[in-house]
Amino acid sequence: MANGKTTFQPVCDIADIIPGTGVCALFNGEQVALFRPTEAEEVFAISNHDPFARSNVLSRGLICQHQGELWVASPLKKQRFNLQTGQCMEDERFSVKAYPVRVKNSQVELAN
Repeated sequence: MANGKTTFQPVCDIADIIPGTGVCALFNGEQVALFRPTEAEEVFAISNHDPFARSNVLSRGLICQHQGELWVASPLKKQRFNLQTGQCMEDERFSVKAYPVRVKNSQVELAN
């Protein structure tokens, strides 16, 4: 944050994320899973690290919807993580980091 304002850094082009899938990007030395649920220019960003499998695999998970919210199901142990908050559905003691994200001029940007 500079002068109390959130600053964003580009990580990829929106076209790099096929609708209905996720990709992994390196952001400030961390693996971040970026998800584009539909054709719209809406992207969600959470840590790529699955705390149950202890592996960086969440970007390969399946996007699902439950009670009006979007989640990703880990490809290994199947726990679901909320795409907005990072909270685990099956065990509230666990969560992953959720990142502020926006799409500007077709560029996906994450907050520093």
